[in-house]
Amino acid sequence: MSAFRSFTVAAVLVLTGLYAPPAVARAEPAPVDDPIPEKPTPSGLTLTLEEFASFPKTETIPEPTDSRLVRWARINYLGAMPDGRLFANDLNGKLYLLDQGRPKEYLDVGAAFAPDFVSGRGLGSGFGFAAFHPGFARNGKLYTVHTEWGAALTTKTPDLTPQPDTRFHGVITEWTATDPRADVFSGTRKEILRLGFNGQIHGIQQIDFRPSARRGDQDYGLLYIAAGDGGRGASTDDPQNLAIPHGKILRIDPSGTNSANGRYGVPAANPFAGEPGKLGEIYSYGMRDPHRFSWDGDRLFLGHIGEHAIEAVYDVGAGDNLGWSEREGPFLFDKADRCHLYTLPDDDAGYTYPVAAYDHDPPPGHPCNADSGHAIVGGFVYRGTRLPLLHGKYLFGDIVDGQVFFTVAAHMNERTGRRATIYQPKLVDKAGKQVTMPDLAGSSRVDLRFGRDGAGELYLLSKANGRIWKVTKADWTLPDVLPSLRAGLVAAYDFEHPLPGDPAQERDQGLSGTNITLVNGGAGMRVADRAYRGSTYALQTRQVDPGTAGNDDWKAGTYGQEGVPTLRAFNGVQGVTIMGWFKLLGQGPAPNSNTADPADLYNAIGLAGVLSGDSQGHDVRALLELITVNGELRVVALARRVDGGSSQTFAATLPWQRILPRNQWVFLAATYDFDTATMRLYKDGRPLDGSYTVSGDPWGVEGDPEPDVTTETDPRGIKIGGSYPQNTREQNPCDCRMDGLMFLDRVAAPGEIRAQYELVR
Repeated sequence: MSAFRSFTVAAVLVLTGLYAPPAVARAEPAPVDDPIPEKPTPSGLTLTLEEFASFPKTETIPEPTDSRLVRWARINYLGAMPDGRLFANDLNGKLYLLDQGRPKEYLDVGAAFAPDFVSGRGLGSGFGFAAFHPGFARNGKLYTVHTEWGAALTTKTPDLTPQPDTRFHGVITEWTATDPRADVFSGTRKEILRLGFNGQIHGIQQIDFRPSARRGDQDYGLLYIAAGDGGRGASTDDPQNLAIPHGKILRIDPSGTNSANGRYGVPAANPFAGEPGKLGEIYSYGMRDPHRFSWDGDRLFLGHIGEHAIEAVYDVGAGDNLGWSEREGPFLFDKADRCHLYTLPDDDAGYTYPVAAYDHDPPPGHPCNADSGHAIVGGFVYRGTRLPLLHGKYLFGDIVDGQVFFTVAAHMNERTGRRATIYQPKLVDKAGKQVTMPDLAGSSRVDLRFGRDGAGELYLLSKANGRIWKVTKADWTLPDVLPSLRAGLVAAYDFEHPLPGDPAQERDQGLSGTNITLVNGGAGMRVADRAYRGSTYALQTRQVDPGTAGNDDWKAGTYGQEGVPTLRAFNGVQGVTIMGWFKLLGQGPAPNSNTADPADLYNAIGLAGVLSGDSQGHDVRALLELITVNGELRVVALARRVDGGSSQTFAATLPWQRILPRNQWVFLAATYDFDTATMRLYKDGRPLDGSYTVSGDPWGVEGDPEPDVTTETDPRGIKIGGSYPQNTREQNPCDCRMDGLMFLDRVAAPGEIRAQYELVR
């Protein structure tokens, strides 16, 4: 957002998470071969898609010269009228209302503007979008955008400065229905705004009203207009030129009259209103193809289609400059080099960078100046009520290949500067069979779009076959996890899922996609041992050579010096739960390999924990472990609420040998309630008696009426079977086997812990 434009380049680089901070300042920007190395993370989330609507076949006007325009029906959006009725538009000219999924023609925009109307030139040409005024039930007003050419280029004049050699017009029209309740439009129309574009791509992509604005709000009734750069941004400074509308999001008041053409108003709150030489209509700028935007409350998320490599989601605010064509995402764009993006210059400032992004990753040998077929389609943050596992997740995808992605909206925070992790859910049909969008669309080019109804439920659309699917179910593919625990399951490891191509890593089966490394032992740490019903493999951890000081012990986990963003669910939480199956093989604790005394033992046996946001690899936010308490080894729950603050320990009363008998699988759980300053331990679903080892208020929860939560920093990782998962030091190795490890971002109830044990034992 604009409040954070003053970052230095070093801060921008660190916060974007693209690079580690350099040891010295860069003198010159450097080319980047793989701008975003990380790939979307496979998720355990499964979305069920059921066909909702099928549209009649339509044809472009005129016949297309581009085979990509040959579609069954070019359905471009599904939305809800203010009264809840659903509508959808076909770029070839029709506006439909949907009655129980059956499309019925409401308005023929193409016919209304014939013969100037064009839908057969350019992927976005035609009847692009419709937006119903929030007061439609009273005033009957709706707005459309369509494309014109032919005689319109000489008989009609753009209202704002057009691009040179204009070949197409983007036209916004206000329609007033005589009866807003009618199922077929009848009424009047008037033109509001006409823009002139040089190219047949990147015209006006979307128009819309902020749905959360209410009467009396400053933003109520203001129309947002996403105007692309007309294809000229890669060779000109049009998107940075504040005197023209191209490559901008505009905001106008359709009921006002203070614009140059007198047919709409320029809101005084717009960031450049009244400034000489700048268009008052501009809300934000620096865009190539601002394809789809939506709001989550007051936050405007934009899916922005890139030029060279970067497909990005932005959190757009008034006055923000997304940088095109000086920047593409968080990189320098060089108009003279179409084969590379570049690292940012030292004096970088004044730009807004993506909160989520992925790159094209063209196949080997692909020409550097050719399109590799990727283009983002923005979607929506789910705030419906039917699918609680989707709550707070931003669903979006790739137009071309139809991949579906999601991020966590709370993680798309420009204040942190780190891009949110992109996850890829599984898609299944009504029968539960796994499918892909090309399967459903019947084409390798899906032309994917997203829609949302008045209740916040989500839909996927394809132009390829003119169909719409509703997301009817969201579930985790975790048959061994109690359903009530799945929504809070940040990370889960069953050691049955090695990362393809790297068996030394284990894939997370929980929400976060936080893969872990099997340190030192690699794939050999995966051993056949049945911990519970349905289990095949378990994790083996152990001390390798007690007589030699070194970092060779088998353990598992992940570590990031700047924090692990995928574990952000543990930031600012009131509670955590850790549970899993454990089998102790050795006597324990292990000999201290850092001393020459063979009788010197470590004072702890590591099981599993989440690191703090400032951990050197040992300090934890929440930990299940065995440690020495008053000279005696005990099973404990240990945690700190505040980074760098004091920790509290809850130690089980029973001797540890009775809780963890050698060579016997045991289900252990620990809960950490930071608001009430309580911890609990469980064995095989039953609570264990215990006591706290630190008197007073080590977590600092007293005297504040607000809920007490952990620090708002990304944990630096997960450690399993020992300390320091970055493999720089040994401190508490465990000769153990572990399985079914689960890390939750809330306190599980005693009944849930018991039920989880009973589910799989």
